[in-house]
Amino acid sequence: MPLSEQEQRLLDEMERHLLHNDADIVSAPSGDRTLSYRNLVYGAVLLLVGIGALVAGVALGSQLGAVVSIIIGVVGFAAMLVGVILAVTPVRRVGGSAPTPPSASPKTPQNSSSFMDRMNDRWDRRQDGH
Repeated sequence: MPLSEQEQRLLDEMERHLLHNDADIVSAPSGDRTLSYRNLVYGAVLLLVGIGALVAGVALGSQLGAVVSIIIGVVGFAAMLVGVILAVTPVRRVGGSAPTPPSASPKTPQNSSSFMDRMNDRWDRRQDGH
């Protein structure tokens, strides 16, 4: 059953409103913090070292003694925990914290614009054409 003209207009208005609100949420500035590639790598290495220490503590438990293997296991677990925290903790951006000025022609998407911004621009152009 096709929609009436009034229902179609209402549906189009709801879609535009929803897309506008979603675009605002998706493109909201996240502040001046970002994940650091260096911290991700260091955190992953520390995580792997912690896993290795934990496995070594369990594997060498009968040869080293129970107390030493427990200490090695706890140190390995602590290393894993610190590695994960280091990897996921955002750091402050050093440069470029000033907002970029808007482009002269709003119809052409910039390379730095997000995927959702480009999709919203395409949707707006398509709606203006009809």
